[in-house]
Amino acid sequence: MTNEKSITPFNGYVMLFLSLLLLFGGIAAIIRIGSPWYGFSVFAGFVLFFGLVLVNPNSSRVLLLFGKYVGTIKKNGLFWVNPLYTKKKISLRASNFDSERLKVNDKLGNPVMISTILVWRVTDTYKAAFDVDDYKNFVRVQTDAAVRKLASMYPYDNFADEGIEEDITLRSSVNEVSEALEKEIQDRLEMAGIEVLEARIGYLAYAQEIANAMLKRQQATAIVAARHKIVEGAVSMVEMALEELNSKEIVELDEERKAAMVSNLMVVLCSDKDAAPIVNAGTLNH
Repeated sequence: MTNEKSITPFNGYVMLFLSLLLLFGGIAAIIRIGSPWYGFSVFAGFVLFFGLVLVNPNSSRVLLLFGKYVGTIKKNGLFWVNPLYTKKKISLRASNFDSERLKVNDKLGNPVMISTILVWRVTDTYKAAFDVDDYKNFVRVQTDAAVRKLASMYPYDNFADEGIEEDITLRSSVNEVSEALEKEIQDRLEMAGIEVLEARIGYLAYAQEIANAMLKRQQATAIVAARHKIVEGAVSMVEMALEELNSKEIVELDEERKAAMVSNLMVVLCSDKDAAPIVNAGTLNH
């Protein structure tokens, strides 16, 4: 297996000057002297001109000679190489890829819509140019495959009411899921000489066919949790009220009246609406 080989070709400015000198010097000599032999000078200057290579910052040129890998130019500037070399441009800049929203099943089998945002760049130009057919398309396909695999490894959310408690979920464990996604994509793109700079979930939601049902379930879970908190607080308040009445001897209540008082207080404290009190102008028994 051939590895990437960085080379620094001949200075392009010198060869550009020589090419122009041969080209225009030969033309001038033909006009003034009239000898056709100076046509070789024009031809040589024209051929040398095709050997010039301009490499921009964070860019590269992969050089081939009749199908044989010669090397890669990574240094930016103007250079001159053999005019017979085939020059393939590969960018070394960081690229951003936002995948399409995919419908996949999570660990519990629930259909979810998910997409990923990937930041990547080429680090090995030989692998990117020759080990895969089209490295940009390779990134897209392998990223989609990695997202599908990741979604099947974790549930969308925890369902404590069903006894399903997961340490890592797609919705809440953002950092852990991003690290797992980055590692999975990096393992797949290693053979193409590509480095993953960042990978994270860009969109995550239940699929449309179960979104309404899951929303109702989440609302019901929230309501139950709120009710539990309200009842817990109401019991504490009723207990405190009975203790205060008993300690300050404001009124003596038998067990039946205590039960009635507890019932009324619980209704008032746990009700969704404001209570409408009824004032008793008589005794406690009437």
